[in-house]
Amino acid sequence: MSDVISTKIPARLDRLPWTKWHWRILIGLGTVWILDGLEVTIVGAMAARLVEPGAGTGLTAATIGVAAAFYVAGACVGALVFGRLTDRYGRKKLFLITLGVYVVATVATAFSFAPWFFFLARFVTGAGIGGEYSAINSAVDELIPARLRGRIDLVVNGTYWAGAAAGSALALVLLDTDLLPTGVGWRIGFGLGAVLGLVILVVRRHVPESPRWLFIHGRGEEADALVDGIERDVRAETGEELAEVDKSIEIHRHGTVSLTEIARTAFRDYPRRSILGLALFVGQAFIYNGVTFNLGTLFADYYHVSSGLIPVFLIVFAVGNLLGPLVLGHFFDSVGRKPMIALTYLGSAALTIPLAWVFVTGAGGQWAFLALLVATFFLASAGASAAYLTVSEIFPMETRALAIAFFYAVGTALGGITGPLLFGSLIDSGDAGAVALGFGAAAVVMALGGVAELLFGVKAERASLEDIATPLSARAA
Repeated sequence: MSDVISTKIPARLDRLPWTKWHWRILIGLGTVWILDGLEVTIVGAMAARLVEPGAGTGLTAATIGVAAAFYVAGACVGALVFGRLTDRYGRKKLFLITLGVYVVATVATAFSFAPWFFFLARFVTGAGIGGEYSAINSAVDELIPARLRGRIDLVVNGTYWAGAAAGSALALVLLDTDLLPTGVGWRIGFGLGAVLGLVILVVRRHVPESPRWLFIHGRGEEADALVDGIERDVRAETGEELAEVDKSIEIHRHGTVSLTEIARTAFRDYPRRSILGLALFVGQAFIYNGVTFNLGTLFADYYHVSSGLIPVFLIVFAVGNLLGPLVLGHFFDSVGRKPMIALTYLGSAALTIPLAWVFVTGAGGQWAFLALLVATFFLASAGASAAYLTVSEIFPMETRALAIAFFYAVGTALGGITGPLLFGSLIDSGDAGAVALGFGAAAVVMALGGVAELLFGVKAERASLEDIATPLSARAA
């Protein structure tokens, strides 16, 4: 049997019209970001309740920050561990396992009785979500037609903010002690996250393995049979014949790619793309974690918004973030990746300047601050979603999941930890001018991401993944 396999699967998948089959992929895989947004927002919105004596957690105001650090650390570790396993054992196995990890850990969080247990549960929950980032983005990009990949990927990643809005809305009800006792409401919040996870798990069982992953790993017949079935469903739905495909790719049957080869591929073969991935992820992680983790405190301490009304402000903020990818997503396929990513990064950086001025002067009060905040993150949200799209597209398929995991973990470790620490210390100073410096720092790191895109951006719109970055196994062939 020859070790070289010729396949037309990438071209067959890319020429498919959008059908119900693609909607099943979008719903089955994309909805997990709602869980992440729900998780982070519920903890933030319920922070004051979790530290109350009757909550039953034993947490204090100081240890809430520790819990957030455990969640982020778990997400970084989970992304790296599960990212490696996703490239090795397949997309489907891992996006089922990582969601299962999330559900179990979220249920455990709802039964927390001591700080150490809460920290452990948050770490494992974060690990499950971190694993989802690599497993889901790689699967979505390999199953969605090339001409639609940009907008769909942005929508998938942007649904985080639907979860954030839902978490803030739930907090308004769950924090009402006239409805629920102090020690019950927050537990129900985490329980609802687990229920939603179980529903997604049931839907996700019907999502197939990536045919691209199958043929790369020597399972060409299985991949062909799977795509044959997809094409039958598409023809039955549309009533039209599909265009014939001439374009093929030859790949070499091989085993698992070593970590050494993955690192060599990223930093020796694609150094400019690696710089780009780091710049995009550090920028978005800094501004997002820095601002959003401290947003409730900003409104409470500097605008004197009551704790009961803060979730309303968070809902408006979340909706603005959700609209960014939804409204701008199609331009990433039509106008192009490079101009749109540069625009969203540089545009959000520019808007932080009037945002800082309004904050320092108090002009227009909390509503003017909120309006500029929504405008800034309307752009930043589309840019941040495009960061995941970028690192998923621009490296060879054998490294795709681990590339997403690596840049997410490093970006979060550098920007996602530095941002909250800096903003937190500046907010605690009580000096609005000092906080404005934090917004200035966020503008700088976002601008650096935009400049990196202008210098190193890749023209990936409407292009096959195999054309953007040749698979390692195709080079061997």
